[in-house]
Amino acid sequence: MLAVVKIAGQQFKVKAGDSLYVPHIAGKTGDQVEFADVLMTDSDGTVAAGSAVKAVVKAEIISDLIKGDKVIAFKMKRRKGFRKKHGHRTQYTHIKVTAIA
Repeated sequence: MLAVVKIAGQQFKVKAGDSLYVPHIAGKTGDQVEFADVLMTDSDGTVAAGSAVKAVVKAEIISDLIKGDKVIAFKMKRRKGFRKKHGHRTQYTHIKVTAIA
């Protein structure tokens, strides 16, 4: 069974057993989480989308806080002496999909 689920404003295509990195969600390592915002499901060729979807995606948090790569935003205006350097690292949560019910 395949599902498209919306997690923290982003869409992910998942199936049972998948492991993925999602934007940081509240919870500790080992906690069970459920995502009810399922946009589409595909079960053996039977596709359900929109309001016809009655599925919930269940997952387990493998690692609660992982930092992504450093991103640097550097702004400069030539011949003016203006330089601004700003950087950040996005936080992710590693989850494993256990079931689509």
